[in-house]
Amino acid sequence: MLGKVLSLLGFPDDIRRMNFRQMMYQGLNFAMIVSSALMIWKGLMVVTASESPIVVVLSGSMEPAFHRGDLLFLTNYEKDPITAGEIVVFKVEGRDIPIVHRVIKVHQGDADDNTSVKFLTKGDNNNVDDRGLYAHGQVWLTRKDVVGRARGYVPYIGIVTIIMNEYPQLKFTVLALLALFVLFNRE
Repeated sequence: MLGKVLSLLGFPDDIRRMNFRQMMYQGLNFAMIVSSALMIWKGLMVVTASESPIVVVLSGSMEPAFHRGDLLFLTNYEKDPITAGEIVVFKVEGRDIPIVHRVIKVHQGDADDNTSVKFLTKGDNNNVDDRGLYAHGQVWLTRKDVVGRARGYVPYIGIVTIIMNEYPQLKFTVLALLALFVLFNRE
């Protein structure tokens, strides 16, 4: 029955000749690839102490430092003090997408308490600071707003992510083709 369905869908002969055991083996291979990717991501989260160890720059607000499509590697170690001039990725209440901007001012409350540090950010390519982007009534960011701090980058490689998000049909087509390849490749 499965062979007839695959034949109607136009699958090659070698795929139609797979028995149930071979199909299950391919399904397990696919599940192993997906779970390995998830384990690597979770491992990176633990090592970098960041909820998102890799992010893509989505706008030109940080040019010339970072361009749209650059892939950033982040860390978020609590003991490292945030300093003016460094680039942070932060989330603001009410916004789903994190923002990549530079710290321009740091306000230290108690010298011994790293949690009372407040800071102000601004995009290198923007004319004004980010107070207009923060939550209503928020004037400073705090440590809890930080997703990570930029430690390295790969230029333009994240443009693939941007294209996939702007054209969701392309994303689902590519994912479906990759899944079919993994499921029905005998090697």
